[in-house]
Amino acid sequence: MLAALHDRDGRGRFGGRARLGIPGNAEDWASVARQLTEGLVKGSERRGALPESIVAFLCQDPKDGESAREVMERLRPLAQLLRTACGALDVPVIEALCISDGRFWSYCCPSAQCCPSDGTPMGLPGTSVLAAAATYAGLQIRGSLREFRARLIPWETAAALEQESALDAVSMALIPRILEDESRTVVATETLDLAHRVMRRFADATSTAGAPGVSVVSAVSGAAGVSGALAADLRDDELLPHDEAATLILGLQDRTTRDRAAEWMEGDEAGPALRLWRALARRCVGPYGEHAAAPLTLAGWVAWSSGDELEAREALAMALGADPGYLFARLLHQACNEGLDPESIRRCLRKERVDRAGAEMLPASTASVYSPSSEASESVVDAGGASGPASTPSTRVASRRRRKPRSTGSAESRPGSRPSGTAGTRRPRSTADGSPAPEVPTRASDGTGSGTRSRRGAGRHGTKQGET
Repeated sequence: MLAALHDRDGRGRFGGRARLGIPGNAEDWASVARQLTEGLVKGSERRGALPESIVAFLCQDPKDGESAREVMERLRPLAQLLRTACGALDVPVIEALCISDGRFWSYCCPSAQCCPSDGTPMGLPGTSVLAAAATYAGLQIRGSLREFRARLIPWETAAALEQESALDAVSMALIPRILEDESRTVVATETLDLAHRVMRRFADATSTAGAPGVSVVSAVSGAAGVSGALAADLRDDELLPHDEAATLILGLQDRTTRDRAAEWMEGDEAGPALRLWRALARRCVGPYGEHAAAPLTLAGWVAWSSGDELEAREALAMALGADPGYLFARLLHQACNEGLDPESIRRCLRKERVDRAGAEMLPASTASVYSPSSEASESVVDAGGASGPASTPSTRVASRRRRKPRSTGSAESRPGSRPSGTAGTRRPRSTADGSPAPEVPTRASDGTGSGTRSRRGAGRHGTKQGET
């Protein structure tokens, strides 16, 4: 992590921060150091305050069989790359610290008196003045980064094989539907509906977890005696079947579906949504590791929107680890590191949700205004002068047929029509006062459709009625 320092009245104060997981491959350290430094310095400059200096923190726990001092020595080249990258931007690194296994070392201090080779022990967790003040204010003391990652890393148990088989089966059926334009919208709706159902399931389980006779986690999961976050995660894993998890993971690979799911970032939706994204990240097992970028990014976004920047940075860093080119995670990670306010993103998502809801309501309101019944009623009024609705379907059909000749004039003016006074003369249209024209004889069979067919023939061939 890099922390910017600004000098005000001779007293340094912290500014922006930039954090990223340490790549496992040392060949990537140079590019990571350059990108992290440029992001912090240029981000601070855009906010109008170029850092006076930078403090670098390299935090990593020892691997199996590795000591904390060996971690410090292994990360020394990365510390030098960070110092060089900051110097290239004319911002010096005044201190670079390695923190591992409860001890810290300085890469900048050459004195063995203040910085011994075995490192300096850190204070016990919860004993500092800051920890006491946080407890007094009602703030919860969070766990370590390793505990954060444990809630998001994929399974490595026997259940991972079952989840992988479910992902294989669902992908065979779902991926072709996502690639088809006609069915993609249907898949998105199905995915979001399923996510809503799982979130309600999680919320209901939380509300009943403390009821008498209800076990938080069954003994089958092996969580007896486990408390806190681990128990909650195990309970969520039990409530999410393999096939549902596979459907959600694959459905979220569609960008539009993922963006709509990102709208569940506040209120009563935020808590269940964050639990769901964590659970899905744990299900991206085996060859589906890259698929974790979507749920990890959503988890980071909800955590950041809820005010938990620590988990947000960790989840977004893990998303970039799963897929370095995942643009959504990269943008959120940069914005979170630069200390931007997530409210601007929330406003955009709220607007998208409102606009979509309005667009979905428009067809229903249009159908109510231009309903077939109202159209038929208007036809009856125009054709016969009555103000009541159509009584039967046959009446509506006859009404539409009588309306058609209005634009072409009377039957006497059309070429090929029968002369007036014959037995087959058409029923005339009503006059302005509603009374029929008496001099034109009517036909009893009018409205059955036979006269309409005869007139069509007359218009085309110039024949009189009765000629075929």
